[in-house]
Amino acid sequence: MKKVVRKAKKKMTEQRHVWDKVGKWDNELTLLADIIAKTPLTQTVKWGAPVYTYQNRNVVGLGGFKHFFAVWFFNGVFLRDEANVLVNANEGVTKSLRQWRFTDASQIDEKKLLAYIQEAIAVEEQGKAVKPEPKSFPVPDALAAEFDKDPAFKAAFDALTRGRQNDYLEYIGDAKQEKTQLARLDKIKPMVLEGVGLNDRYRG
Repeated sequence: MKKVVRKAKKKMTEQRHVWDKVGKWDNELTLLADIIAKTPLTQTVKWGAPVYTYQNRNVVGLGGFKHFFAVWFFNGVFLRDEANVLVNANEGVTKSLRQWRFTDASQIDEKKLLAYIQEAIAVEEQGKAVKPEPKSFPVPDALAAEFDKDPAFKAAFDALTRGRQNDYLEYIGDAKQEKTQLARLDKIKPMVLEGVGLNDRYRG
């Protein structure tokens, strides 16, 4: 009997960890989950929280925090947000995710929430997504000097894809000492002239 009780307590603890990390929003998050269950979304658990997907794409998630509980929309940046309820939890860093925060169950408007979720599903059906910004690496001094001396080498480098260029820039730039940069430059120069990328052998 004691073993059964321990198992039950363990299960409750695991559920609370998933639903509510601070242990104060269980009922409110359950209410949100019951509303989301009326949609075509599939419930999963990711990063220790409920995440609801559509065609294997993350659409919304739930979580309880110290001062509020929230529904977040993974591609919320594309929602019209006619009720002006969505916030960016990390302005300047977070690109697409938006939160709808609550401090009391009375603030939950089922009809409005379902409309937002349906719009979020439509966003996924349209394939909208924030494209990651391409990485940018400075041109190391040793490489810049070689470009000046050898125009054919620079032309070959410029003809490479952005990804291959970045691999070479990072490889040479990571070397702190000039002699190491020059050694790496000697190694990659024939590859660049052949149009070969530094990591091509690892790519399928």
